[in-house]
Amino acid sequence: MSNAQYETYEAPYEPYALPYEPTEPHAQPYVPGQVTGPPPSGALPGAAPTGGGRAEARRAARRAKSARGTGGPPSSERAEVLRRLVPQALVVAFLAGGTSAFVAEDKAVRLSVDGKPRTLHTFADDVGELLADEGLAVGAHDIVAPATGTALASGDEVAVRYGRPLRLTLDGERRQVWTTARTVDGALRQLGVRAEGAHLSASRSRRIGRDGLDLAVRTERTVTIMADGRERTIRTNAATVGEAVAEAGVTLRGQDTTSVAPDSFPRDGMTVTVMRIRGSKEVREEAIPFEVRRAQDPTLFRGTEVVVQAGRQGARRVTYALRTVNGVKQKPRRIGSEVVREPQDRIVKVGTKQMPSSVAGADGLDWSSLARCESGGRPGAVDPSGTYGGLYQFDTRTWQGLGGTGRPQDASASEQTFRAKKLYVQRGAAPWPHCGRRLRG
Repeated sequence: MSNAQYETYEAPYEPYALPYEPTEPHAQPYVPGQVTGPPPSGALPGAAPTGGGRAEARRAARRAKSARGTGGPPSSERAEVLRRLVPQALVVAFLAGGTSAFVAEDKAVRLSVDGKPRTLHTFADDVGELLADEGLAVGAHDIVAPATGTALASGDEVAVRYGRPLRLTLDGERRQVWTTARTVDGALRQLGVRAEGAHLSASRSRRIGRDGLDLAVRTERTVTIMADGRERTIRTNAATVGEAVAEAGVTLRGQDTTSVAPDSFPRDGMTVTVMRIRGSKEVREEAIPFEVRRAQDPTLFRGTEVVVQAGRQGARRVTYALRTVNGVKQKPRRIGSEVVREPQDRIVKVGTKQMPSSVAGADGLDWSSLARCESGGRPGAVDPSGTYGGLYQFDTRTWQGLGGTGRPQDASASEQTFRAKKLYVQRGAAPWPHCGRRLRG
């Protein structure tokens, strides 16, 4: 979680009101500066207790500061005077029964660190000095009650609770928080996480060390499963939608799936629909259209088009996936294709040669009247037998003998008239035994 967002949880507290664990009576460890019995053998009556060096140094510094503030001999002389006078004054004060000034600096304080209390004697003036004397460092995520600047008096209670980093994954969302709780259960309570019915990666009694803990929590959520026409609402702490569906007693088979991704996290209040899928395959043959390629031909008269190669469609086999979802047919889905026959292009020659305007010996005749009689004036007309075609009902052999290409009905009207005039010059009106007389009106 090196890139996780860091949060700090600071639990509220009331000064002097933190709970403490009970201790056995008189179980007070020795602390430097603590007077626990009669002076050691050989000590002078009234001598200062051993081990109170730091507190005595603080008092000496205060007296030296006071002397500087009121004026007097130079600092070196004052230090020498104090060095000689302080021990004497203490002895005289003790012999005279004036021990109250010394005892007043010594305080009996109850100190609890992470729930482990002990009673000690200290000369510290405030909570901060006490913690410093005890070598207890505190940071931004720790709780000290009362605050470090609070003055100390004998009988006071001081509590220190260290913050612990908790790398928490709550319902699939990861973050880092801080807690002063010492157990998983206490941390969940501090963070307001509902643990009843939840799945925990660590037991609630698991202790959280100063280095923190990785904890995954999946709270209990309400999820509704719609399957086979029935609605099932369950309470679950499942990690995935698939697990929740299984907990509801619904089994997925074959291609069955859910409306929400099966491996996604089920949120509170979510509705999941189970989709029963039945599938099959179908192979269909489909036509591949051919292309038309046109090429100019200077040997053909303009307006004439001759099909050199007929086009042919290709074929392919296409495989489709068919399925029904909860009994409803879905649109077929193409999953494969194979070409079984390639298409063949259609090739057409297009004439570019200039058509002659007349034929000697045939101009001036009524060719339109002949065309109406033979074909109804339709250039593409073909007789019922398929033998004759065009305006003048040429057969293919005669047409090609006159220099035409392809079929007469495929040529332009002007070319058909030109070829008919050439035929007339050769054979007269004989090729049109029934309509030939129309040429002369």
